[in-house]
Amino acid sequence: MNITVNAKAHEVSARTLEAALRELGYISPSVATALNGAFVARTRRADTELNEGDRIEVLAPMQGG
Repeated sequence: MNITVNAKAHEVSARTLEAALRELGYISPSVATALNGAFVARTRRADTELNEGDRIEVLAPMQGG
């Protein structure tokens, strides 16, 4: 299925948000996610099914001072 992650096109075999994150190498538990502009909590990722053309945003925390 073709999806967009952080404005880049990807083809994945995953059917859920959690599986897509693992497939694309987002293994940190501290990332925040949104699907088509709506926040998806970590606890809901395994139950959130993906559809062709979905847009995912993945945000990782940054350190700095």
